[in-house]
Amino acid sequence: MIASGRDCPVQAATRPVELRDRRFVQTASCCVDSTAYFSRGGAGHVGVGCHQVVQLENRMNMHHLMPSVSWLLSMGSLLLAAGHASGADISKFRRIEPQFIAALGDPTATSGNGAQSWGFWNQDPGPRACKLDHYPQLQASGVAPAQWKFDASDWWLEEHGLIMEKPTFPLPAGQYLVTGDREVTTVLTVHPKDKNGNQRWELADGVTLYDVTHLGCRSARYTPAKAATACSPANAPTKGFPVNPGAAMPAVNGCHKQDYTVLIVVGLPVTH
Repeated sequence: MIASGRDCPVQAATRPVELRDRRFVQTASCCVDSTAYFSRGGAGHVGVGCHQVVQLENRMNMHHLMPSVSWLLSMGSLLLAAGHASGADISKFRRIEPQFIAALGDPTATSGNGAQSWGFWNQDPGPRACKLDHYPQLQASGVAPAQWKFDASDWWLEEHGLIMEKPTFPLPAGQYLVTGDREVTTVLTVHPKDKNGNQRWELADGVTLYDVTHLGCRSARYTPAKAATACSPANAPTKGFPVNPGAAMPAVNGCHKQDYTVLIVVGLPVTH
């Protein structure tokens, strides 16, 4: 995804990419083509740069923005890794436009509790986000050009210093084909709430939460530490972006910060 970053709305530009004998167009900032996961023979490529923004005037390139995430990955290798690591039966899933899960948990865990505190974006929030230096306009209107409402008491920031819409809570119960676009693709199962409101989650065949974490996607939630007016994007640092893959998001004066792990959803059950 390529964006100017000049105005509050981050306008996506199309970028054609070859996939087998046809072409598709990447428009989302997390350029994941879920078709590649389901291509015959595993051929094809996926480009990933979660929430990435390239300022045309600076001619920044993807390698500079995401030094540890390859712009093109071999889907044959990824499918091989997925089959070996998780044993996931991809035939039981249908491809979808990439969706995103904001997760909390021990990176080494293969299952756990608390999925009711996980959030869900049904589309990439990156292209719909606003730059920090456009916060005064967002504050004044209360609504981003992409038509999501800004909540001054609960706002989110991503790795390039963009204010993005918050995910919906909780993550619906069900199964998701998830990946960190590194080595493993597997099935995440989120169970319905029990009588105490707790939702269990589990990843197939011993895969850990870290295995399916997209390290380049950094997301943090900011809520007031004390006074409701004290936690503001106006206090956020303007330097230090993009945040390095796997690193913590910056602290903001007056705010309680919660970092979230990001998982990319590339498929849902065919019966969903």
